[in-house]
Amino acid sequence: MNIIETKNLKKDYFLDKTIVHALRGIDLEVEKGEFISIVGPSGSGKTTLLNIIGCIDYPSEGMVKISNVDISSLSDKEITNLRLHKIGFIFQTFNLIPVLNALENVEFPLLLMKNKDKKKVRKKAQQLLESVGLKEYIKHKPAELSGGQRQRVAIARALVTEPEIVLADEPTANLDSVTGASVLDTMREMNNKLHTTFVFSTHDSNVLKYAQRIIKIKDGLIQKE
Repeated sequence: MNIIETKNLKKDYFLDKTIVHALRGIDLEVEKGEFISIVGPSGSGKTTLLNIIGCIDYPSEGMVKISNVDISSLSDKEITNLRLHKIGFIFQTFNLIPVLNALENVEFPLLLMKNKDKKKVRKKAQQLLESVGLKEYIKHKPAELSGGQRQRVAIARALVTEPEIVLADEPTANLDSVTGASVLDTMREMNNKLHTTFVFSTHDSNVLKYAQRIIKIKDGLIQKE
């Protein structure tokens, strides 16, 4: 069963009087539980594709289905609920809340969900931060953390709700090889146990070793093998 499906997905940006064709007609099917990598040079459309699948950006043309639901048919509130309950997103820019410490940042998505036991929420957030090697830094705010540490907080936050889909834009870009491997092992374990679907964009050859399938994209189009 496909958990993600796109048909003829196109995205155009306007820079002054110039039109940038970021996506030129992407047809993509991702089955539930897949662990896949999207690879391609800078400017190929990888991040744009992830942003549209994650309901952060909207296509100029074409269709996106998540769990067989056409997202263009959803209201703003339904889109917000879809992102909260079904999709975890790891951004290149981290997108952490500056006034919250690491633990509070990871807890935050769970606290947005109704009827959650706060003690269980805190315990789960602590466990995830420990699993990404940040046990000693849970009280640190983002400004007090290195880029790699902030990346790990962002990864823990994306995983804490146990979403059906995790979209990750260069998830290991700020991590050393040992920490990157540890984070990928955590994700693979979640993939195996919960059948979470992972879609990465990456330049990291170590990430590619974990992928069940590699999708090559260039100039806004998927390259046929």
